[in-house]
Amino acid sequence: MPLKILTAALIGLDAEIVEVEADAGGGDFGQISIVGLPDAAVSEAKERVKSALRHCGLVYPRRKITVNLAPADLKKHGPSYDLPIAVSILTLKNNFTIDFSTALFAGELSLSGEVRPINGALSLALKAESLGLKTLFVPTENAAEAKLIKNLTVFPVKNLTELIQHLQNKKMISAAPNNKIKFMIPETEFDLSQIKGQEKAKRALEIAAAGGHNLLLFGPPGAGKTLLAKTIPSILPRLSLNEMLEITKIYSVAGQLKNHGGLLATRPFRAPHHSASGISLVGGGAWPRPGEISLAHRGVLFLDEFPEFSRLTLENLRQPLEDGEISINRAAGCLKFPAKFMLLAAMNPCPCGYLGDKERVCRCDVKQIASYQKRLSGPIIDRFDLQVAVPRVHWSKLISVNSGESSKAWRLRIEAARKIQSQRFKKWSFLTNAEIPGRLIKDYCSLNPAGQELIGAAVERLKLSARAYFRVLKVARTIADLGNEENILPGHLAEALQYRPQQE
Repeated sequence: MPLKILTAALIGLDAEIVEVEADAGGGDFGQISIVGLPDAAVSEAKERVKSALRHCGLVYPRRKITVNLAPADLKKHGPSYDLPIAVSILTLKNNFTIDFSTALFAGELSLSGEVRPINGALSLALKAESLGLKTLFVPTENAAEAKLIKNLTVFPVKNLTELIQHLQNKKMISAAPNNKIKFMIPETEFDLSQIKGQEKAKRALEIAAAGGHNLLLFGPPGAGKTLLAKTIPSILPRLSLNEMLEITKIYSVAGQLKNHGGLLATRPFRAPHHSASGISLVGGGAWPRPGEISLAHRGVLFLDEFPEFSRLTLENLRQPLEDGEISINRAAGCLKFPAKFMLLAAMNPCPCGYLGDKERVCRCDVKQIASYQKRLSGPIIDRFDLQVAVPRVHWSKLISVNSGESSKAWRLRIEAARKIQSQRFKKWSFLTNAEIPGRLIKDYCSLNPAGQELIGAAVERLKLSARAYFRVLKVARTIADLGNEENILPGHLAEALQYRPQQE
């Protein structure tokens, strides 16, 4: 009876076990047939495996070989099946001492037998741990990533010859050591102390970072919108261990973890160009992969020149901004990717950029201004918790030698506010004030009579939607946390309302 070699298929961010079994019998010598719904990359594995076995001088069965990948109704894609296919073929003529029922293999083979890195090693390791498997054989470059799961013994495989010697108990591969997890603060080029003026915008950045709120900056060219946005990585709070694992898993599946060697310990800051397509932003493809919004999970997605993105692309953001995840439907199935990101956007008020500027005259006519502003739909604008004007900075401030607070001082206050939120929401799955669901608003954002009167008047005057009303309360909750106040006071609410656009 053919031995079953265990590997795994990536389905979105998760892995599903695949059993690889080989059988020799009938047919022409050297022919390999792979069945079990493989894609082109998996079907080509037979040529890579044949060449790798030949270059390593290993015994090859002299009959037709059929390799089955089970379950047969699960589509298999990618080159990570090369290594388990090679091992399954070798079990036909070799007696190995290993218990294959407790081991999982994954890796791509070169023609010379070298083992190349794969995507999704962390997902494979998590699946192996959940099933009680003991050992994991992965490419050397993926070993640090897989060893994030401490209950597994991870063997880094450099080439096929080395693996076979290990399986024959001739020369053992040294197991990968445990990772030392480091909670890192990113080294950034930009610091808030470098920015002159713009106190209101800085305060908005602080609130947004503390509560995970969406922020829109608008103003004339050269006012500092992009520079303000680039300082936000320097004030974002440290990641928790669970957040690190979430982010690392996404980057591993997306194939963007190479050269990192393990856990990602800093919050993502993604800044795609405005020519980005909808699929690159939200994810997709024939075999769906995470897009920019998932790569920004637990971090920041910065969209500069916001109206220059196509309207259709921006409309794709509406559902994930509300749900914190993106559902992608393809022929391969329906997959969900996490997308709990903070949206930070910057824009000019008109095509020339000087509408409302006190020192330069706007050259745009009414039609051009209307056309420009219509590129952004009302529902998209309504999803920004804070909307802040970034005016021109007077030259006297630019030449001032006085510097403001450093990003470190801002980050300490933000981390204190995040700590309050983590304690408040410890029994829930969400982490920040921006994620509070509507059903819990009354529990966490209650107002005293004075606050109720103030918000009632504001709803009437500003014509706030129900969504905007709830977002104002969440922002007020964050402002109270920054002030270390247990209750939302009218002053907190008044400041939150300042970040809503005034109605004509």
